[in-house]
Amino acid sequence: MPQDEMKMFLVLSVILLGIHQAAAMTHTLMYFYTASSGIPGFPEFINLGVLDGQQFDYYDSNIKKVIPKQDWMANNVDPEYWERETQTSSGTEQTFKANIDIAKQRFGQTEGVHVFQWMYGCEWDDETGEVNGFNQYGYDGEDFVAFDLKTKTWIAPKPQAIITKHRWDSDRAQIEYNYNYFTQQCPEWLKKYVNYGRSSVLRTELPSVSILQKPSSSMIRCHATGFYPNRAEMFWRKDGEEIHEGVDRGEILPNDDGTFQIGSDLEFSSGTPEDWTKYECVFQLSGAKEDMITRPEKPVDVSTGILTGLLSKVLCFWSSWF
Repeated sequence: MPQDEMKMFLVLSVILLGIHQAAAMTHTLMYFYTASSGIPGFPEFINLGVLDGQQFDYYDSNIKKVIPKQDWMANNVDPEYWERETQTSSGTEQTFKANIDIAKQRFGQTEGVHVFQWMYGCEWDDETGEVNGFNQYGYDGEDFVAFDLKTKTWIAPKPQAIITKHRWDSDRAQIEYNYNYFTQQCPEWLKKYVNYGRSSVLRTELPSVSILQKPSSSMIRCHATGFYPNRAEMFWRKDGEEIHEGVDRGEILPNDDGTFQIGSDLEFSSGTPEDWTKYECVFQLSGAKEDMITRPEKPVDVSTGILTGLLSKVLCFWSSWF
């Protein structure tokens, strides 16, 4: 899959359904199925699997086959596995193309860009053994219908999804199958995949952390890139206390090399030069022994708006963050 299309797909995934950020020592297996219409140059159907933030397989309506995206996956399953997955994906492709047409009818739409997406999977805490599952559908950037594992019922936040909820709630055999899958089968596959990719998915890579400021702006950004896994936190502290006012934390986003990045903006519109020394950016990575703490240096000349000496890899493409 071309990098630009992959980035677009991941953005759609975040917008539509969100990415479950797992807590420390929790592994996550997720599958994304997406049907789209009206997007030039983008496949009408895509599905892929993601383990702990790593995409491990891929199918789309152009290539017509499921392919591995990680060596640890390609080396641990037989050729028949890929044939079975391809047949399943091909059948699902037809279903999803029909689903997006049904959704457009229910919303009274005939033209424009539309996206119908299904995300499902499970989480497993390898310390406590606790498992959890999720199964939800989205349409045009909003939740459409989701399965509640605790009540074994479907939730429909949109009136257009009520008919689907009633039909699926009445299928008790499928309800029980879903419950068994998300509490038994999915966690077993998750454990198997974690074992396949131990050297990759259980690694820890620390990021490069920079504090950056756009000239003439009162906004400063703490930016971390190149970390793995994606279970991370970033926040600002002042005088040792975590602060929330004036802070805008971004989402964890993927890099082309399989690592991740995150940024957090701090509004610094007033104060004396000495105030700079009171702030620090804290980055916490699951699996790392210590926090990474980065502090902005005191400006040399605040009267002219020239702020120098900001820490680490100061980049030139300021406009890309605002």
